[in-house]
Amino acid sequence: MRSAAATAWEPESKPFWFTEYGCAAIEKGSNEPNKFLDPKSSESRLPKYSTGRRDDLIQMQYLRAMGEYWGDAAHNPTSSLYGETMVDMTKAHVWAWDSRPFPSFPANRDLWNDGANYGRGHWLNGRATNQPLASVVAEICAASGLPEANVTALYGVVRGFVVNDVRTARSALQPLMTAFGFEAVEREGSLQFGMRDGRVDSVLDAGRIVLSDEIEGGLEFSRAPDPEVAGQLRLAFTETEGDYAIRVAEAIFPDEALASVTQTELPLVLTAAEGRAIVDRWLIESRIARDSARFSLPRSAMRIGAGDVVVLHGRRYRIDRIEQGDAQTVEAVCVEPGVYVQSDAAEEPISQRAFVAPVPVFPQFLDLPLLSGTEVPHAPHLAVTALPWPGTVAVWAAPIGDEGYELNHTVTAPSVIGVTETLLLPAKAGLWDRGPALRVRLFGGQLASASAAAVLNGANVLAIGDGSSDRWEILQFASAALVGPSTYDITERLRGQAGTDGVVASPWPPGSRVVLLNRSVQQIGLASSARGLARRYRIGPAARGFADPSVVVQTEAFSGIGLRPYSVCHLEEIDSPVGDTSLRWVRRTRIDGDTWESTEVPLGEDREQYQVRVIAADAIRREATVFVPEWTYSAAMKAADGVVDAFTVAVAQVSQSFGPGPFRTVMVTE
Repeated sequence: MRSAAATAWEPESKPFWFTEYGCAAIEKGSNEPNKFLDPKSSESRLPKYSTGRRDDLIQMQYLRAMGEYWGDAAHNPTSSLYGETMVDMTKAHVWAWDSRPFPSFPANRDLWNDGANYGRGHWLNGRATNQPLASVVAEICAASGLPEANVTALYGVVRGFVVNDVRTARSALQPLMTAFGFEAVEREGSLQFGMRDGRVDSVLDAGRIVLSDEIEGGLEFSRAPDPEVAGQLRLAFTETEGDYAIRVAEAIFPDEALASVTQTELPLVLTAAEGRAIVDRWLIESRIARDSARFSLPRSAMRIGAGDVVVLHGRRYRIDRIEQGDAQTVEAVCVEPGVYVQSDAAEEPISQRAFVAPVPVFPQFLDLPLLSGTEVPHAPHLAVTALPWPGTVAVWAAPIGDEGYELNHTVTAPSVIGVTETLLLPAKAGLWDRGPALRVRLFGGQLASASAAAVLNGANVLAIGDGSSDRWEILQFASAALVGPSTYDITERLRGQAGTDGVVASPWPPGSRVVLLNRSVQQIGLASSARGLARRYRIGPAARGFADPSVVVQTEAFSGIGLRPYSVCHLEEIDSPVGDTSLRWVRRTRIDGDTWESTEVPLGEDREQYQVRVIAADAIRREATVFVPEWTYSAAMKAADGVVDAFTVAVAQVSQSFGPGPFRTVMVTE
């Protein structure tokens, strides 16, 4: 029951609790900690004198101040009556911790419509793990043997930081110094850190400048030429409160005419507004700091040190370097205090990709001939597609057996893979195939037409095969017409490219596999000693590991088609003595054979060698090895082989590492 009349306060009579305290993450939020912004509320107000800018630091400082103040016995005495402190901080509750999971809240605004209030609200979710800049710097200094470093003048919030360079404390601190705009100076035997603010420490008149042999007149001004001044900057950082993806902030002067761009990456977690503010400050600083000054000061002015801002001839200069001698030689750059005023940039809505359950990817191995000549001849290619694309796809490999997996390759972009819906008849290599359109349906991606000249220069390369790793025809196409969703009619084709005319003799039926050979199709690692040996491969999202149920498992052995010789050409019977059969042919090459400048194509193999077979009645009657592009089947050989009627001669070029390539045949009738 409440008393009818108020009673006087009696010291030490009873404790009191902070059932709710806190401060919004808004500039000057501590002026009125109970104020908040919510357009839907009639009580939505800014704290007194606040600009409305987001300020996570003031929220952190408020909570630290409350804890430190009431943790001091001088401010929070112990009662002699009940033996406890006046304010029981074990029962003090900070507003507010939200039960909704971070960062889904505040990022998922389709589900929660108050996500826009988070940035300048009282929420601790996503902020409780933030660290004061001063604490981070002090920890790095202490780990480097400098526990007495003075960091009391540092202000800032570190949301996430990775120490990439551990060689020295300076290298570890450099990203923080660059991002937050502070510097370190040695004063009175100790290392002191302070924020750059452009505030004046001393005003220098002409009478303070002394003559120096190094500086004419004791004072000189200079300006860096325009090409040395950054006019466009890009900063890469990790964005907070969403998917923690890499984001790029960019700043450019409106009058910038140069094409050069300075790019920097910081190992920091920032909001988008913080990233923009940093890159804006860098850009303005670089333009202002192109004006510099050198001058000499007497030794009586030793109280002026590095980091101080002095006024000289009406302009502010920050001292970056001092050399002690008979006089102090000072190097300084121009500064303006407005550069260091915190930005009022508005926060952008954070987007978060919806969760998608992992699904298996669709991998396709391709043991291909050399296409550009820069490939590893014995290593297979891999094309991968998936819907949705899971990000980076990893390929783990192991010897036969399901253990000992090691990361072999990563795929960062999906390939264009599809199936045919119409029949593709054989066609002569080296001529434009203007037959019926080949209709293909893609699982993802798209095709585009190209000019005949572009095709002849290597555009629109497509592999068509039966899905096995080693049976592929390479073709090119000039025309790709979209005839339905993800469905194209391909016409104006060049068939049997890269020597695959020697391995394709039958039509490709509907349902054949097609792969667009672009940059997404890359080679995996395979030792030359592993050719022909079966290995186990696991392919799936890199983030989930090779043991995840969504990972696809395949066992494959690769011959190294890039080492396979091309088939010979122009195989024909020539005049020969009665009873003999003489044949000749022309060698082809798989390496550097496109030039028209040479009189003969390069050999491409260790030596010139051919395998010749005589086939009669579906049986090989004779096999011979020759080292020149001609061979005679004498009458005596025919008699010994029992060949009396028509027969077939097959010729293949031989590689010492691969063996015989595709055979070219000719029918001989007596």
